[in-house]
Amino acid sequence: MAIQLIPLIKVLGPYLTTIATTAIPAFTAKPAETKTDPVQAQQISELQQAVTKNAQSLHTLAEQLQKVIELAEQASAEAERQITTYKLLVIGSTIVSVAAIALATYSLTT
Repeated sequence: MAIQLIPLIKVLGPYLTTIATTAIPAFTAKPAETKTDPVQAQQISELQQAVTKNAQSLHTLAEQLQKVIELAEQASAEAERQITTYKLLVIGSTIVSVAAIALATYSLTT
């Protein structure tokens, strides 16, 4: 796979420095402006508070969801145990019923 990329790298090689010098300034932090708008600063502060509150709410929600999942898993395990018990009871009662039918049939035929 890397062998297929070698021709592409050879073609783009001379242009990489131009691309890098053009693109890197777009991704670097811009110097802070000396003039700040008080309304904009207030809005930024309110947004930061809202984000913090949302993060705390999400954390609480995640904890509650984890508890619900744990309780659901416990309930599922209990339900599986009950189903196993009921299956054993059904099998046992079926065996007893078949034995009773066989005994009744034997008693009627003799």
